[in-house]
Amino acid sequence: MEKISKATTSKGPAERFTGDVYVDPVVPGEAGFSVGSVHFTPGAHTAWHSHAAGQVLHCTEGRGLVVTADEVLVLEPGDTVWTPPDVRHWHGAAPDRFMTHLAMSGVVELADGQEAVSWQEHVDDDAYLEAVKEI
Repeated sequence: MEKISKATTSKGPAERFTGDVYVDPVVPGEAGFSVGSVHFTPGAHTAWHSHAAGQVLHCTEGRGLVVTADEVLVLEPGDTVWTPPDVRHWHGAAPDRFMTHLAMSGVVELADGQEAVSWQEHVDDDAYLEAVKEI
């Protein structure tokens, strides 16, 4: 038995997040899957992205949402959402609440040039405001 994660909290980079987001690594990818505890300040959210292996999000506190082109799901403590491989989505906190979720994804063998996460453009303010009407 050994400790497998000694990493410290890091701030999410501005090219991937709008607002202040902090990530605590829980399980590194070398274990065959990765888990991070992601803390979103009110209104903070990811850019559009997709995961080659899909992604599971489990909300541990606060209130937020997960958005695809076709759907808006509200996240509250205890909710778990599966986003299948290569489905474009974004997620984040409600405008007036913090939100923390565990972000989990498997490690898959990637073709040359394929990224585990494909980060895309930022969510524009109008799209964020439209999505949070569901909250």
